[in-house]
Amino acid sequence: MSSATPASVRASASGRASASGRASASGPASGRESASGPASGRESASAPASGRESASAPASGRESASGRASASGRASEAAAIPVEPPGDPATFPALQAEIRDLARERDAVILAHSYERPEVQDVADHVGDSLHLSRIAATAPQSTIVFCGVAFMAETAKILSPQKRVLLPDLSAGCSLADSITVEQLRQWKREHPGAVVVSYVNTTAAVKAESDYCCTSGNARAVIDAIPRDRHILFLPDMFLGLWLERVTGRKLTIWLGECHVHAGIRPADVERWRREEPGAELLIHPECGCTSQVIEAAGDDAHILSTEGMVTYAERSKADTFLIATEVGILHRLEQKAPGKRFVPVNREAVCQYMKLTTLPKLRDSLLHGVYPIEVPVEIAARARVALERMIAIA
Repeated sequence: MSSATPASVRASASGRASASGRASASGPASGRESASGPASGRESASAPASGRESASAPASGRESASGRASASGRASEAAAIPVEPPGDPATFPALQAEIRDLARERDAVILAHSYERPEVQDVADHVGDSLHLSRIAATAPQSTIVFCGVAFMAETAKILSPQKRVLLPDLSAGCSLADSITVEQLRQWKREHPGAVVVSYVNTTAAVKAESDYCCTSGNARAVIDAIPRDRHILFLPDMFLGLWLERVTGRKLTIWLGECHVHAGIRPADVERWRREEPGAELLIHPECGCTSQVIEAAGDDAHILSTEGMVTYAERSKADTFLIATEVGILHRLEQKAPGKRFVPVNREAVCQYMKLTTLPKLRDSLLHGVYPIEVPVEIAARARVALERMIAIA
């Protein structure tokens, strides 16, 4: 990070939540840890306290070597995930028809994030970002929710609808950003800042949400920060780029956890600059998790916009422009092309692919409905506390 990084930014510990902690409590016995397991089991026991740099460290040293190694390790782990090829498109219609029939038979609603595979988005009842899908999960009349996304999204759906069965088609669908902070790390951080208001990005585990005062998504993070009295100290976690953008647009001083999404962090200013040269006049839509956000906005004009995934779709539908540069995970291109036909969408980095989001396939979705796998459970006490933070998020525009 540059020396201009605010002194409030904190580095995460080099230890990270075990991938096993993402499993459902009622999932198959494959060595994965139950969601109700002890908090200490959710982070590496060998994570040194020095992994988080001291508050007195110089601004230029805010990004510790261990923090960067941890982020790099998460990116390498994600890149190593075997992602199945798309398969034969000729088989998609029959699979999609079977999935729709099964969903009706089992009183299920299918939710899909905008980063999912196109064929999975096409069979879903609802497609959108985390805020949009959270609202649907809280109000959907069906008794079963099948979440085509990642583990924290399915957990969120279960917390908001505890009486419903929530299924995740692939338990390996994790999140590098959610893994960047553990509940024990958050508890320690809170002890260091007594009385602070904790705002957690929705990309966090249920246990972390339970230790938070508010949750937010990229779509309403600014509104959440604005809703907190200006005299209150705010701890924001875990995405540092979203936190830095929030400081910029709200004028508030935040204490920020140094976590990142490995996909969005990989979208760099050079990617944007190259495409802006090649596509002069195109509008630039940037997700606030991107590593390029601060530098690009400082140099950009009125044709650059920081938007959530849902905000990108809405903006593209309404804009008179015909060409857009897209700085986020490439899965959203399918939805943009559907919602704004005739317009051109160019990814600034074609390698911005979340392997976790691509784990769900049509056969896995079918099997999830057919066999009731994999059910997500959140311990009652954790769910009750996390629900408070989530309901506050949903209540704020």
